[in-house]
Amino acid sequence: MTDDRNLPRGIASVAGSGPVVVHFDGACQPPGSEGVAGWGFVIDGPGLHYEDFGLATRPYSPHSTNNVAEYVGAIRALEQLRSIGYSGDVVVEGDSQLVIRQMNGEYEVRKEHLKAYHEWLRRLAEGFVKVEFRWVPREENTLADALSKRAVEEAGRSARSHRPATRRSHDAAGSADPESG
Repeated sequence: MTDDRNLPRGIASVAGSGPVVVHFDGACQPPGSEGVAGWGFVIDGPGLHYEDFGLATRPYSPHSTNNVAEYVGAIRALEQLRSIGYSGDVVVEGDSQLVIRQMNGEYEVRKEHLKAYHEWLRRLAEGFVKVEFRWVPREENTLADALSKRAVEEAGRSARSHRPATRRSHDAAGSADPESG
C-alpha cells in the first residue's frame, strides 16, 4: 500500500483509494442579484489538494446571484477533477441547501436560469464512478467560503470602476424620466 505522504500534491491517486472530497461555495455582493458573484472550491483526497476561485458570471449581470455562484463552484470543482483524469468516487459538500437538495432530487429546479447549471452539474457527475452530494453547515465549509468571498473582493474592486450606469426614473429636479412619457 502506498503512503499518501509520498505522493506529489496535486496528483490524483488511483480510483479505489478513497473518495475525493469537494467543498464548494458561492458569494454575491451586494446580496440578491445583479452584483458581483464569485465561487470557490477545495478538493482533497489521497495525494490530492487543490483550491481555486473565480467569477461566476459577468459582474452586474441579471444572473449574478449567490445560487448561480454556488452551482458554478461545484461545476468548476468537478471539471478540475476531470481535467486531471480523476473519475473515481467524489463527495461534494456545500452549505447551499438549494444546490445540494436540487442535485439530490429533493427540490425541483424552478428558476429558469438555474436549470442549465443544474443540468451541467448533473452531466459532469455522471462522468465519475459515484458522486454523493452532502449538505454541511457553514462552519464546515470555511475555506471554500473564504475563497468565494476572495473572488468577489478581488473582482469587485475592478468591477466597481466599470459598473454600468443605472437608469433613474427621475432627474435631479424630480421631473419624470423623459423616456417614460
